[in-house]
Amino acid sequence: MTNWPILAQSHDALRTAVAAVADWGAPTPCADWTAAQVFQHAAGDQIGFAAFLTGCPGPSYDPFAPSGVLDGEPRDLLEPALRLAAEAWAGVATSSEQVHVPVPPNDMPAGLGVGACALDAAVHAWDLARSAGAPSPVPTTLARDLLPVAQQIVEPLRAFGAYAPALPASSGDEVAALMRYLGRDPNWTA
Repeated sequence: MTNWPILAQSHDALRTAVAAVADWGAPTPCADWTAAQVFQHAAGDQIGFAAFLTGCPGPSYDPFAPSGVLDGEPRDLLEPALRLAAEAWAGVATSSEQVHVPVPPNDMPAGLGVGACALDAAVHAWDLARSAGAPSPVPTTLARDLLPVAQQIVEPLRAFGAYAPALPASSGDEVAALMRYLGRDPNWTA
């Protein structure tokens, strides 16, 4: 469905993480948000990317103020959001120099835009997995591909509180390096 492997891998990571969650009220690495709220945020962001790319309706709720009340089976709620995002990106040529996305500066090359969409899915997959006490569903190769994306887009978002300050770098794997850059403690536990 997509010509963007980075997005397909991130969506698979999010599916894996959602399947691991048993307690949707559990705390997550996202301060003050439960697993249900992180899930709603992640799904809403994927719908938001699709809306920016295609003009289709955005999420029916504010992904930055998720209620934490799930009105359905999470896997059933997730799939339409992932499908919308994948179909929207499938319509974008890999050579496109400017695509409109919900991440400042809002217009960027397609590879960076899809990387931003994939980064969002992968990070929240990691959040949900950590909340569930499950191993990271983010493959090392995906984390390696997402770190340069993060380094290009995250600094302006820190000013809006979308990401905490980066944690000091340390030796470790690529997933830990990505999470530390995004201000997440790789050793976080509930």
